[in-house]
Amino acid sequence: MESISTLEIWQVFFTRLWPVWLALAITFAAAYQWRVRLGVIGRIFDSPIGLVGLFIVLFWVFSAIFADFIVLFDSLEQSGMYRRKPPGTLNTAQGIPYIFGTDTLGRDLFSRMIYGSQIVLLIAPAASLVAYVVGITLGLPAGYIGGKFDTVLSFLANLVLAFPVILLFYLLVAPGIRETILPNIMAGVFFIFPILFAMMIIYSRFAERPRVLIPSSILILIIGAWLYSGLVFNADPLGIVTIDPGELNIFAAVVFTTSPGVFRIVRGLTMDIRTRDYVAAAVTRGENPLFVMIWEILPNARGPLIVDSCLRIGYVTILLGTLGFFGLGMEPESPDWGSMINQTRSYIRLVPTIVLPPTLALASFVLGLNLLADGLREQSLKD
Repeated sequence: MESISTLEIWQVFFTRLWPVWLALAITFAAAYQWRVRLGVIGRIFDSPIGLVGLFIVLFWVFSAIFADFIVLFDSLEQSGMYRRKPPGTLNTAQGIPYIFGTDTLGRDLFSRMIYGSQIVLLIAPAASLVAYVVGITLGLPAGYIGGKFDTVLSFLANLVLAFPVILLFYLLVAPGIRETILPNIMAGVFFIFPILFAMMIIYSRFAERPRVLIPSSILILIIGAWLYSGLVFNADPLGIVTIDPGELNIFAAVVFTTSPGVFRIVRGLTMDIRTRDYVAAAVTRGENPLFVMIWEILPNARGPLIVDSCLRIGYVTILLGTLGFFGLGMEPESPDWGSMINQTRSYIRLVPTIVLPPTLALASFVLGLNLLADGLREQSLKD
C-alpha cells in the first residue's frame, strides 16, 4: 500500500493542529499581558518548568476543543483493508494518510487520540472540581469548628482512604454495579454539594441584605435543580444536560475516592489559618463563622489547593487510564486513552508503533500537569 515519508507525516501532523497553535499563541500572549492581575497563575511565566507544563496542558485542552477541525477520520470509522497499518499509510480511496497508523479494526489512531482527549478533559477536571467542592464544603467547618462534627467526618474520610484505590474503583465501576441505582445515589449525594456551596457563598456575603439574598438564592436553586435533574436522573426537560450512565458511574466513583483526600487537605489548612491574626480580626469585627470560613480562610488557602488540583487531575487521569486498560472504563468502542492502549497492546510485535499514540498522550498530559504543579508550588511559596 502507498504511504508517505516520515517528514510528510510530521508536516501533516503540525498542519492539522493549526487551530491549537493559534489558540496557544493567543492565550500565552494575553496571559503575559495580564500576568500581574492573574496572581500566582500569572507568575508562572517566571518558572520555565511551570511554563512548559502549562504549554502541554493547554495543548491538550485546545486539542479537545478543536477536535472536529483537527481529525482526519471519524473515531469510529472502520476499514478492513487498513487494519494495523503503520504510520503514514495512505488511504487511497480518500487520499488521506493515517498519520499514526490504524488499530486492529482499521480505525485512525490519530483521530481516536484527539477525540480521546475530550473524554479525559471532560471527566478528570469535572470530577476533580466536584470533589473539591465536596472537600471544601465539609473541610472548612470541620477544621474551623472542630468537635464531634470534625471527629465523625475525619473517621469517614480515613475509612475511605484505608481502601486500596484500584480495588475500590473496581468495586464501584464493575459491570454489575452499573446496572444498579448505586451510581445515581452516589451522584445524587455529590451533586448536592455544589448547590450547597453556592448557597453558603451567597448567604455568607448577603445575610443582612435580603433584597439580594432572596433573589440570588432562588436563582441558584432553579439552576441547581435543572442541572441536578439532568445529571443525576437524566431528566433535563430541555435535553441539554445529559450524561451517559457509564460516564456517571465513573464520575461518581472518582468523586467518592478523591473527595476524602481533599477534605483532609482543606481541614488541615483551615486548622492552621484559623490561628492567624486576620482571622482573629474578622471575629473581633463580629463576622459570622460562615463569612470567616468563606472569605478569610478559603482565599488564603488557594495556593496549596491550586497546586494540589493539578496533581489530583493528573492522578485521576491515570486512574481513568487504568480503568480503561482493564476494561472497566467507558464502552469498548470509546476512544479514551486507556481503552486504546488495552485494545492495541497485543499487536506491538506486528506494529511496534500501534500503542504509542495513546500512551504518549496519557503520559504527556500527566507530565504537563505535574510540571505545572511544580511551577505553581514554586511561585506560591513566594506569597
